[in-house]
Amino acid sequence: MDMMKKTPVREQDPKIRATNFDEVCLGYNEEEALTEASRCLNCKNPQCVQGCPVAIDIPAFISEVKANDFKAASEIIGKSSALPAVCGRVCPQENQCEGKCIRGIKGEAVSIGKLERFVADWARENNIKPTPAAALNGHKVAVIGSGPSGLTCAGDLARLGYSVTIFEALHEPGGVLVYGIPEFRLPKQKVVAAEIENLKALGVTIETNVVIGKSVTIDELLNEEGYEAVFIGSGAGLPKFMGIPGETANGVYSANEYLTRSNLMKAFDDQYDTPINPGKKVAVVGGGNVAMDAARTALRLGADVSIVYRRSEEELPARVEEVHHAKEEGVVFELLTNPVEILVDENGWVSGMKCIRMELGEPDASGRRRPVEIPGSEFVMELDTVIMSLGTSPNPLISSTTKGLEINKRQGIVITEETGATSKEGVYAGGDAVTGAATVILAMGAGKSAAKGIDEYLRAK
Repeated sequence: MDMMKKTPVREQDPKIRATNFDEVCLGYNEEEALTEASRCLNCKNPQCVQGCPVAIDIPAFISEVKANDFKAASEIIGKSSALPAVCGRVCPQENQCEGKCIRGIKGEAVSIGKLERFVADWARENNIKPTPAAALNGHKVAVIGSGPSGLTCAGDLARLGYSVTIFEALHEPGGVLVYGIPEFRLPKQKVVAAEIENLKALGVTIETNVVIGKSVTIDELLNEEGYEAVFIGSGAGLPKFMGIPGETANGVYSANEYLTRSNLMKAFDDQYDTPINPGKKVAVVGGGNVAMDAARTALRLGADVSIVYRRSEEELPARVEEVHHAKEEGVVFELLTNPVEILVDENGWVSGMKCIRMELGEPDASGRRRPVEIPGSEFVMELDTVIMSLGTSPNPLISSTTKGLEINKRQGIVITEETGATSKEGVYAGGDAVTGAATVILAMGAGKSAAKGIDEYLRAK
């Protein structure tokens, strides 16, 4: 084998997978995992660990894979991560652990994410469960939201002996892992539900259909329900729009709504009568991972799909792997293009979208070259569905119903320390509720920091 190159990972054929919701990437088998693990240099000063927001001891777990001790490898990962099978699939490893891998300087980085996925899947298939705390410490903590940050915070606190209850607004736990990321990237029952069961095995209680700020407030949890600390990991579920004419027409969705209907309401399953108009000609406006997810979902629901993005391919914020998969499956990329109006028929439905061509000018505040309109380059795309994927911001419901909780102008909760402590005593926050939309692993890192902060706060009390 060529030690400078990654062990290839098997995938479904693009023509076949474009017609189903089965997982695209098939992962490593045992032989492939052992081959890939042998490429790790076991560095004395492992930069990969510094690149991991939850600080997994990467060389140690890979050493156990090399030694054919997958149980020991899973135990090492489990000390740092409550969601290894999720992270192995959806983390942007190329910018984090693998981006720092020494092997990657002269060759290709070790496939750390694919090895993590292999170990996590092996542990699940062999029914390896995490070990709960030896005894409860008598303290109660509430966690709001069962997405990556909430699940991580809850898991870490449960291991320390706290009685933890997660309150989830939707009818299924998992947050963005169940409503936002499509089945073909992250299987819900096989992976997400199994990792949530592991948290329950640690003693975490999950209450669904509880909307904090309506069903019960944070002040009531602290003052009347006996919780001594609260972690807010409610995510960023409020979609952004462009504010262009026609945006309120039938057939215009936010990516959040489109993906939620497909994922949680099973629009991908013919046995479910989900109220979704999947569209025959669909444009997805935006260039991030969520835009790729929405486009690839619409494709699988039978549509011709275009991504409309105002910059060039170099500036696409989505992972290279996601863009590559979308192209392989047949998604068309209309780059350097910006919508100016959504056209509406006499019945109030989308009939097309007027766009203008762009060129890149000088860099803006983000460091990327600013897109500038080319006069006279307008054209019309014939469409029946438009999906806006322009990012999300935190829902103001929690902050508006909690006394003494400071927020910034983007509706994000202000934290005063790295632990996630907020302006209100005993209340911590992390993930997208603080930063706005970011990655699963960064939200997990915030949940981890908050668990440490809450433990220190309650011990000091």
